[in-house]
Amino acid sequence: MKTSSSIPWIDQEFENSVFDFERITSVSSEIPIAASCYLNSKILLNAYRNGVFPWSGPYQPILWWRPDPRMILQTNKIKVSNSLHKNIKQYLKNGLKISTDKCFREVIQACAEPRDTSQSTWITKDIVSAYEELNRIGYAHSIEVWTESKLVGGLYLVSIGKMVFGESMFFRKANVSKIALVALAKWLQKHGGKIIDCQQETNHLASMGASPVSSAQFMREMKPLVENPALPWTIEPVSEVLLK
Repeated sequence: MKTSSSIPWIDQEFENSVFDFERITSVSSEIPIAASCYLNSKILLNAYRNGVFPWSGPYQPILWWRPDPRMILQTNKIKVSNSLHKNIKQYLKNGLKISTDKCFREVIQACAEPRDTSQSTWITKDIVSAYEELNRIGYAHSIEVWTESKLVGGLYLVSIGKMVFGESMFFRKANVSKIALVALAKWLQKHGGKIIDCQQETNHLASMGASPVSSAQFMREMKPLVENPALPWTIEPVSEVLLK
């Protein structure tokens, strides 16, 4: 990630007002569109409604991004390979369970754990605190995967209207984060959620059906969805039933 001294700085004065993310255009996908020293639920919701999300490296301020192209997963194009299908059947046979918002903090903290040889994470204490606040007010959710009553994988996301913005996932057993994503996609299909914002292109997401689109196309598809009534996260939560 690169930074630039010319990017807008979001002052604390916007904490109780609305920063105009909409008017800011991306110079390059390698450069954030804005930076700030603080984070809260209000600025997060404003950002997501305008196709912007936070992502920072160690010792950086909060950096705000609107990448172009943008990786999205159309929920009706989710790919389940033969091997993953067999894996799902075996896990279900052995008692796999999926829940929604049962332990949001555990999920986001698991996602924050350093991966491979890296000792750093973009999911800082400030990020955790801000997204926990979003969870409390109904805009952030976790999908948990359980085997033998142990949390073995999952993901967390932001949801506004019928639009879902994927944030991060983790696994402690093979393929369980993929299983969480499949269950989420099937649930969204059932309830009118057409796309999942995957933010940035990865081979892992591409293998499951995600593809890059222009930022302009993403905004055209996202904007109407955030104006829809909220998805039924508490009334009819995501569960393993959708995988059977």
